[in-house]
Amino acid sequence: MEIQFIILLFSCALLVHLSDSKAVDNIYANQAIKDDGNTLISPGGMFELGFFSPGKSKNRYVGIWYKNISVCTPVWVANRETPVANKTGIFMLTHEGNLVILPDGGNTKIWSSNSTSLTMINPIARILDTGNLVLWDYDSTNNQNLIWQSFDNTGDTFLPGMKFGKDLRTGLERRMTSWKSPDDPSQGEYVHWVDTNGYPQLFGSKGNVLQSRIGPWNGLGFSGLPSDTPNPIYAMEFVVNEEEIYHTYELKSSVIQRIHLTWDGKILQMHWIERLQDWVVYVDIGVDSYNSYAVCGPFGSHNINRRPLCSCLKGFEPKLPNEWKASDWSSGCQRKRPLDCSSGDGFRKISGVKLPDTRHSWYNVSMTLGECEMACRRNCSCTAYANLDIRGSGCLLWFDELMDIREYDVNHNLYIRMAASELAGNSYNTKKGVLLITSAGVLLLFAVVAYACKKKGPYMKGRGIWDARNKKNNSVQIEDTDDLPFFSLYEIAKATENFSINNKIGEGGFGLVYKGVLVDGREVAVKRLSESSKQGLDEFKNEIMCIAKLQHRNLVKILGYCIHGNEMILVYEYMANKSLDSFLFDETRSSMLDWPCRFQIIHGMARAILYLHQDSCLQIIHRDLKAGNVLLDADMNPKISDFGLARKFVGSDTLTKTKNVVGTYGYISPEYAVHGKFSTKSDVFSFGVLVLEIVSGKKNTGFSHEDHSDNLLGHAWRLYKENRSIELMSASLRDSCIISEVLRSIHVGLLCVQHHPEDRPTMMSVILMLISEGMLPKPKQPAFFTGESRGEVQSVSSADEYMITQLIAR
Repeated sequence: MEIQFIILLFSCALLVHLSDSKAVDNIYANQAIKDDGNTLISPGGMFELGFFSPGKSKNRYVGIWYKNISVCTPVWVANRETPVANKTGIFMLTHEGNLVILPDGGNTKIWSSNSTSLTMINPIARILDTGNLVLWDYDSTNNQNLIWQSFDNTGDTFLPGMKFGKDLRTGLERRMTSWKSPDDPSQGEYVHWVDTNGYPQLFGSKGNVLQSRIGPWNGLGFSGLPSDTPNPIYAMEFVVNEEEIYHTYELKSSVIQRIHLTWDGKILQMHWIERLQDWVVYVDIGVDSYNSYAVCGPFGSHNINRRPLCSCLKGFEPKLPNEWKASDWSSGCQRKRPLDCSSGDGFRKISGVKLPDTRHSWYNVSMTLGECEMACRRNCSCTAYANLDIRGSGCLLWFDELMDIREYDVNHNLYIRMAASELAGNSYNTKKGVLLITSAGVLLLFAVVAYACKKKGPYMKGRGIWDARNKKNNSVQIEDTDDLPFFSLYEIAKATENFSINNKIGEGGFGLVYKGVLVDGREVAVKRLSESSKQGLDEFKNEIMCIAKLQHRNLVKILGYCIHGNEMILVYEYMANKSLDSFLFDETRSSMLDWPCRFQIIHGMARAILYLHQDSCLQIIHRDLKAGNVLLDADMNPKISDFGLARKFVGSDTLTKTKNVVGTYGYISPEYAVHGKFSTKSDVFSFGVLVLEIVSGKKNTGFSHEDHSDNLLGHAWRLYKENRSIELMSASLRDSCIISEVLRSIHVGLLCVQHHPEDRPTMMSVILMLISEGMLPKPKQPAFFTGESRGEVQSVSSADEYMITQLIAR
């Protein structure tokens, strides 16, 4: 019995020893890994973390390497710049949640993850089978919150699942940096990164000198690399959205693969071959083979299979011929014939090229190739255009010299702006004489017409305007309207039966709106400037010059205009169901708007505003979004109208200030109403008001409640805080509503009407929140919480609304 007890005791001791020696993948607060052979091993045994010495170096580093690969292959190094001189270092997780490397017995940090959080509850560091070292904090409900990860601190290796690019929310940039030498992991000369100026693309540099440009993503791969799709080994993805821009890839097979930036600047895609016990180069993305940057200069084309390597694009010639002959192509090429936008330039199609440098570009992911051409044609600074996606969608425009064009076998077309005479070729000189004769005849005709007009009186000079009300000749030119038809006053009067009161379909701050029928049978809406209107010439010009350039299914289309004496008239497509407010706030007609219809209207408005803010060729802030300016076609599709108060902006969404505050009370944002500051977030505020009005069927400014004096925004906020948001919904929607969509719409509406502009989401985020099912951020208290005004408004009647023209502090 005694012998059996001893054997049992020995067995237990052995089990305890085996248990202690079992590989672990994590450490807890105040646990450490010493440089005595202790390591962390990922759950599947793929990666190992511990101390190591690279190459011939005796310095010690904390790194991650492949566990079962015979050739030591580090994929990440913590203390790249600060090695430990001997085997005395320890790697530990502090109680505050910071990963640190310390010398044995010392308190001086050699390296730190700088991830300390005052709210850390239960920090745990764990190595995963992806090769990622993650630091999690487990809260009281055992939910894990990611605090820090090695994948955000990239070195010379790009692993499957990593994000290579930029987090636009935090500014974190994940780029690859080479080692200084095979024995020294400190940062070397070579860097590869995703450049986010213009349409994103991949660059490589040595020091401050650009060396390579892999090019932008074309839907299947990168423009500048041979396409290897379909690919059974890995799948690549390039993500561009409002929050982040990054490249990533995932393995589809059991192969072990990594992308490595070598110490001497090569980018190698490597596979581990077990039979050879070695890494084999799958793809060499080298500078010499594909992507040396701008060898041939502006408008030059590079072909590695041609001698000499460089040639000028068709229609271009060397800028410095002597240097070109000496094989110095850096000066590039220049046009043989200069552009003349006024005479109608054209475009030459070039196939099989890597798209040029996109740092001076503009893009839109939804435009067709035809829309892309029109956008480029309308802007004289646009030098070329192309589809974003090799399969035929999206639009990419260039606005500078075309740099770094390379010829290779890919079906991607580039359309370069050329002088009309260059495209006409040899027939140009033949046609030139005919053109001169024709032009002379046209000029003579214009002279006769001008004389006749002068005899009749000062109604119209070119496209200048005689303002009879102010007894002055404004002589202001309406620019960029060549594609917009000009209607005579006779045509407009005939179409509207001489502006018959029976044809009146509405009125606004601009004036009366009439229904008309043109001679070709088209039904139109005719907006006629009222003599009593406080909107005038500037708003009229603004409307024409803005909306004429905009093309979106949820924006009303302008068909033409008329200027005659003091008459200023705009002609639009006719909207059979008039404006949204005629349904929404009418007790009888509101029942015709069921929930699917209202949700469709919300989506349509959001898409149109996003287009104005981000995707249109003009970037526009509308400044007067309201239910009366949302028109409904025969199928109840929404179309935003009335761009008289709109403002163009360029690039970043910085606040602009004005002394003349205009807009409709109840829809304008607080920073605009009180301080005259407006931005795209002003439109977001107005959109949020509209969403809450659409859900409730109530008007913000006319809302009243028996229990409190809050306006509609305040009432919605009160219900949200009490978890009773569904009570905001109009009773007419009970039979058709989808509760989750209604609640999400209210939540998004409240996010849009928050007091501070920086708290409000962008329209891209709004659309994503409306269509997703994930968690939404909590809104803060809305602006204009009560029904009381923040100032006294000097206003002018516009139907039953008020246009703010001046704000006076109390």
